[in-house]
Amino acid sequence: MLLLPTPMKVERLRGFVQVAAGGFITYTGVPEWVAGPVFASVGLKGVRVDSGGAVVKVIVDAPLDLPTPGVREQRYAMVVGGGEEAASGHHAERGGNQGPLVRIASPSITGARLGLWTLAQLIRRFGESVPAVMIEDQPAFRTRGAMLDVSRCRVPTMPELLRQVDLLASWKVNHLQLYTEHTFAYKGHQAVWDGWSPMTAEQVRELDQHCRARGIELAANQNCFGHLTRWLDLPAYAHLAETHGDWMFDVWPRKGPWSLCPTDPASVAFVGGLLEELLPNFSCPLVNIGCDEVYDIAYGRSAAEVARRGEGGRASVFVEFVNSVCAQVGALGKRPMFWADMLTSQPEAAAGIDPGGLALVWGYEPDHDFATPAAKMAGVGREVWVCPGTSSWLSFFGRTAERRGNIAGAVAQGAASGASGVLTTDWGDKGHRQQRAIGLLGLAHGAAASWNPRDGEGFDARSASLHALGDPSLEAGPWIEKMGDVDALLRACTLGLSRAGMTGRLRNAGALAVDMDVPIDERREAGSLELWRSAAEALGGVRVPSRVVGELRDELEHALDGARLAAARAVARRYPGGLSGEARAILAEQCRGVMAEHARLWHTWCRPGGLTQSMQWYERVAAELRPPG
Repeated sequence: MLLLPTPMKVERLRGFVQVAAGGFITYTGVPEWVAGPVFASVGLKGVRVDSGGAVVKVIVDAPLDLPTPGVREQRYAMVVGGGEEAASGHHAERGGNQGPLVRIASPSITGARLGLWTLAQLIRRFGESVPAVMIEDQPAFRTRGAMLDVSRCRVPTMPELLRQVDLLASWKVNHLQLYTEHTFAYKGHQAVWDGWSPMTAEQVRELDQHCRARGIELAANQNCFGHLTRWLDLPAYAHLAETHGDWMFDVWPRKGPWSLCPTDPASVAFVGGLLEELLPNFSCPLVNIGCDEVYDIAYGRSAAEVARRGEGGRASVFVEFVNSVCAQVGALGKRPMFWADMLTSQPEAAAGIDPGGLALVWGYEPDHDFATPAAKMAGVGREVWVCPGTSSWLSFFGRTAERRGNIAGAVAQGAASGASGVLTTDWGDKGHRQQRAIGLLGLAHGAAASWNPRDGEGFDARSASLHALGDPSLEAGPWIEKMGDVDALLRACTLGLSRAGMTGRLRNAGALAVDMDVPIDERREAGSLELWRSAAEALGGVRVPSRVVGELRDELEHALDGARLAAARAVARRYPGGLSGEARAILAEQCRGVMAEHARLWHTWCRPGGLTQSMQWYERVAAELRPPG
């Protein structure tokens, strides 16, 4: 039936049922604000009537919705074409058709809405005549979230954000975050967000209201420790930085500011001012304060204090600052959540962080260990969510094998370790160059698996074609997944592209995209010429399926053109003697075409801010291809 997510239990009954006619569907049992958006998503006008004339009868045990419904409160039973008793959990009389044609029963309005979304998907799949079926369903995880990166570099337009919220709701997602570093229009801080087309307070409130009407909580998200280069590079904020010198980011040499100085009281005051302005615009009680990857602690201004505290000094300084942020969140009536990487790398820090905080255990590879850190967090009484990724970033078509293994592993290990939620993340590293469809497919997979873990390994990309990408041909999703492994053999042996001099599997990126980061004349060995040539030849013979049309087709054609440019450049620069003048000219022409289409497609769903920064990556590639002199 290609439902997304796959219900926990489905029994096909006999025949089909006409549930709508002439663009109308009648219902009873839930308010218009619950049913209206669901039916509108499939082009139907929902008409609320007395039960005697309703096609859809909804039975809700609790008259009012619960503020934070648990797993059991989100369950529902639905019968299309069965007997009255079936909606209460009893067996349907096959072929029975008395009274309402569709019956949905749930302990809460939330569960009833989820059942209506399943009905809407049946209508999208089959039209107004849907198969008779009995479904019993409930989620594996209480919270099923999505996180969109709006700081590197895309900020979707408001119509696009509202559209994506509707999509997420239809996949039974009930939590959303917009990852933010510098793209909220803070008063008095215009120098930071000027030119980035930020979210305004009014837009956040509009989005929050739209989310609540569809059963989604929109949580505030503001990184409050690291990832603040856009702020700290400016003279007005430079004094808050931990370092302006050289330091190591994991294994990569870095220069310049990254994190706030945790021992400076001015850093605490700065964060407090941001939170006081941001948080009142959100109705959700949760706030993601970030605090990930602050590897520069003790490399700059905090070094003396870390040394003074002796063994465990680095963890102590980290905990103290994070707790100060948590205290400010609590004073504003909210509950903090934070990325758990620094806690798991410093076990002595885990127990010291505000016990009310929610730990987000993240990782983006198929072999990532979610279970150990989740158990550590649970061991100190902390609520945990697991956070896999879409694997869309730093790629043209995503990394299909890695995404599938990562999401399947996250939900399986999360369920086993008692995690209460799953947050599927879609990042935009280095210019957010991947197209919208690639991220949406990954988010759909995460949503499906966090409801039904069988969709982790068994995810059917045809369902994402229909319910995520708007592709009735059902071909786009499987095609994207196939293309997502076009450089899989290269990924297996090109670690040296991101970590010079090292061998092994490339992680957290696609080989084609990362090879474009390597200067064109640099002889960095990673993968044989034969492997690169094989990938280029495979791309040359590929076409977007003919039945995929509209903006979706444009996005996939553009992704294919970008991948072909990357592959041709990779092959040409590996030939003995480097690129010929003719090869440079051909590649330069390809690059100009890719850049023009990247800019055109950007404006179809993103705000203008951030495009200049995203284009800088292509401009560097183009500059390398210009003839010498």
